[in-house]
Amino acid sequence: MLNTWAVMPTCLPLVVRRCHTCACERFRAAGKFRVNAHHKLIDAWLLVFCTACGETAKLTVLERTQVRSVRPELLDRLHDNDLGLTAELLQDPRVLRRNRVALDWNGAWRLDTGGSDHLGREAIDVTVRFAAPIPVRPVRLIAEGCGLSRAEVEGLIHTGNLVSAVRLGGRLSGDFTFTLKR
Repeated sequence: MLNTWAVMPTCLPLVVRRCHTCACERFRAAGKFRVNAHHKLIDAWLLVFCTACGETAKLTVLERTQVRSVRPELLDRLHDNDLGLTAELLQDPRVLRRNRVALDWNGAWRLDTGGSDHLGREAIDVTVRFAAPIPVRPVRLIAEGCGLSRAEVEGLIHTGNLVSAVRLGGRLSGDFTFTLKR
């Protein structure tokens, strides 16, 4: 029987960027935007706040863009400080690359296994689905979902009782499947 697990975000991730005031490296996005127009050009920034001192930093969303080329619904969402837009922009690799920042997902996601009926089974087939591109170690997910330690999961991999088409040793942020035999 195939089980489906889901990795779900619980809140916005922290932005990894160095604070110029206190040298802290974590910023929190609160869903606030700043929009500035210069005649027919528009700039838009996502505001992030240092977790230590509260200093504000700006992540560029639009830069010197023709106002007519911006979709009206995007402009409305920027003016309304839409939290959903904040989540979308933090997951956009172009925005992250343009601003030279990374995301810290520690404590910002949860694993939904759909219940604990799989724990006593001899063999289980599991599909893990990601609701957002959250980089997580598969060994950690399997240990949490099956109620095992990471060392036990590593042992199952080495004995061939835990198999997958993807490499389970690194980090993944996309869907994968695995089979566990006890």
